[in-house]
Amino acid sequence: MVRLGIIGYGNLGRGVESAVKQNDDMELVAVFTRRDPSSLEIKTKGVKVDSVENVAAYQDKIDVMILCGGSATDLPKQTPEYAKLFNVVDSFDTHANIPTHFANVDKACKENGHVGLISCGWDPGMFSLMRLYGNAFLPDGEDYTFWGKGVSQGHSDAVRRIKGVKNAKQYTIPVEEALEAVRSGSNPKLTTRQKHTRECFVVLEEGADAKAIEKEICEMPNYFADYDTTVNFISEEEFNKNHSGIPHGGFVIRSGKTGWDLEDTHVVEYSIKLDSNPGFTSSIILSFARAVARLSKEGVVGAKTVFDIAPAYLINRSDEDIRAHLL
Repeated sequence: MVRLGIIGYGNLGRGVESAVKQNDDMELVAVFTRRDPSSLEIKTKGVKVDSVENVAAYQDKIDVMILCGGSATDLPKQTPEYAKLFNVVDSFDTHANIPTHFANVDKACKENGHVGLISCGWDPGMFSLMRLYGNAFLPDGEDYTFWGKGVSQGHSDAVRRIKGVKNAKQYTIPVEEALEAVRSGSNPKLTTRQKHTRECFVVLEEGADAKAIEKEICEMPNYFADYDTTVNFISEEEFNKNHSGIPHGGFVIRSGKTGWDLEDTHVVEYSIKLDSNPGFTSSIILSFARAVARLSKEGVVGAKTVFDIAPAYLINRSDEDIRAHLL
């Protein structure tokens, strides 16, 4: 059994808890929270809810700690810190800051003998793998990634952390004309702004300055500054009625050429359509947590990404079985 801990019990933390039920080689040991533990009721009977302040006491009881905080402010601090105590997995998704985050986690892991898998999910994560495969198989070509239409958890979290915001959801929306141009195989040159728009639905705290908050959202680096962003201020009632779900989806497309004179055009597309972004993300995280546990038993240390994990390490089936039925 792989013994798991969860730090953070928001949408992703609850998703990880649910996903444990579908993996009979995994056991949830404890959920850790910054809130008062007595105020938190989880679904799994008999599992401890404890304060993050007590996490060090579980070093010999947990094989992999899954970090379910936000990428904006939580994970850059938490992942290197908890990697000193545990093997860890996070879903850090600020693409521009991944090299720095990797280096910080790698240092903590190597100094303390642990494995730390960062940026695990569907993007970064599964989409990252599709981009790598596309570049390997079609070296003469272009990559295109489209997200949505759907709710971005990281971007929504970044908006919710703005002073004066009571609640918020952010939808990423592909520009249909850009998507069709890519699918045609014409390899268009597209800017970030040409590929997606972003739409925010925000509930304000009483007395908050809507104009200042809209400006802060639209100018936020790495999140909104490079996109055409629409900010809608709505009531809490409308938010609860129309924006309570967390759907998402997207496409990774590699368009390239082969042949002696590059006469043959190929378009390879990988797409997903999700009822629940955290539901799918958490299932991916658990598969990679299994791999992290296996690597740790083999004596591997250091930070890893999805690029470093052999597919056979992800699944709870024997090598003989996957050769017979999946190859």
